Amino acid sequence: MSKVFRRTKIIATLGPASESPEVLEKLIRAGADVVRLNFSHGTADEHRARAERVRVISKKLNRHVAILADLQGPKIRVEKFKDDRKIHLQVGQKFDLDTSFPADQGDETQVGCSYEPLPRDVKAGDTLLLNDGLIVMQVDAVVGTRVKCTVTVAGVLSNRKGINKLGGGLSAPALTDKDKEDLKTAVSIGADYLAISFPRSREDMEEARQMLDELGSDMGLVAKVERAEAILEGTIEGIVEASDAIMVARGDLGVEIGDARLPHVQKHLIRLARTYNKVAITATQMMESMINNPVPTRAEVSDVANAVFDGTDAVMLSAETASGDFPDLAVKAMAQVCVEAEKYPREKSKHRLHERFERIDETVALSAMYAANHLNVRAIGALTETGSTPLWMSRISSGIPIYALTAHEKTCRRVTLFRGVYPISFNPVGIADHAVLNRAIVQEFMDRGLVDSEDTVILTKGDLMGARGGTNAMKIASIPEVLEAAPNDWKSHCPAYK
Repeated sequence: MSKVFRRTKIIATLGPASESPEVLEKLIRAGADVVRLNFSHGTADEHRARAERVRVISKKLNRHVAILADLQGPKIRVEKFKDDRKIHLQVGQKFDLDTSFPADQGDETQVGCSYEPLPRDVKAGDTLLLNDGLIVMQVDAVVGTRVKCTVTVAGVLSNRKGINKLGGGLSAPALTDKDKEDLKTAVSIGADYLAISFPRSREDMEEARQMLDELGSDMGLVAKVERAEAILEGTIEGIVEASDAIMVARGDLGVEIGDARLPHVQKHLIRLARTYNKVAITATQMMESMINNPVPTRAEVSDVANAVFDGTDAVMLSAETASGDFPDLAVKAMAQVCVEAEKYPREKSKHRLHERFERIDETVALSAMYAANHLNVRAIGALTETGSTPLWMSRISSGIPIYALTAHEKTCRRVTLFRGVYPISFNPVGIADHAVLNRAIVQEFMDRGLVDSEDTVILTKGDLMGARGGTNAMKIASIPEVLEAAPNDWKSHCPAYK
């Protein structure tokens, strides 16, 4: 069997370059597993229309594609300059940021700031980074609403560029009023994941979770790790625990902690996520050059490959697919890099090998992976209601595909973000005979060309079909044995075949 499966998932951001049905279909055909709706741009109606197109096209292609709604979060920015000018700042130049200055009157000496708490959050000696760190200023003094600075790294400053503080410490809340309205929109369009920007602590994620609960939504929560204080020991663990996934958002995070620290912080965050049975996403500038070029640079290829080596579940494209000239080629290039990187041999996983488990379903999931990694197994089939069993399985490094068999479309979409997990719509309700159930699963695999008639598979399931948390059994079986064990009229016992 020659099928090549890409284990690492790809998130593609939608925007002006990719929102048409024709381009969106190309993105999904090229390998996009999840599409991102960036709520920093566009209206609620525009996002609603994009989500509807995703659902229509994914159904047409018989693909399960998840939707990630990404909230803007607090944007700490300078205001505007007179006549929309661009200001050339020189080293040693004095420049002030003033939260009470007119919003459109900035000049070579000062500019307004949209973030009112700035004078309270900084002090003399602090370092401010503007325009994604391209301009650096040292704070000389704070006088009322005015933060007086000296430019230490020169550059061009224009309207509405961002402000970061080196080392973090800006007190803006993670959820703004706009975010709270956008959260309601995300729920209304049926998004599968919700990304929270700039969380500072576990409490920020718990606030978002409470809002979702009140709206009756159980969509997955993604914490975008992009503040220096978020990665502090004791804080980051709480953020990870309170989330379903984390995103290593390397833009603002790199500005706040320094780019040189990013590689080892990225590795630590991915490892931490997997330890806590959470999903890890690596994002920002992964194939930035493909905004304007049809091929990535070799440095970008290495960057994506290293994220795969680190064990990330997913890699994300932003402007490359949202506003770039070659959106589908960017997805294709990223997919190719992932496939090649996954060929690199890895040691057998020892994930949680020496721990004591508390849950039966988790124990079965991990036992199945330990067994699969030491047997000649072609595929793993996990009957699942919520996706928890295949999630636990995917925390263990393996080259063996994990198929999440579920009757729930929402679960099919949710597992598209899990590394090495592939959704299959499958309804076991009504099958009382386990031999028939095994045969139905194996037949599904064979019909899809996923296994050969002489292969060995591992199946996990529960005694009560349709029960949450009910996985309590693992079966290691050769396909000939499975086919032989089922009665000749097995299809008559299987509702799916009636």
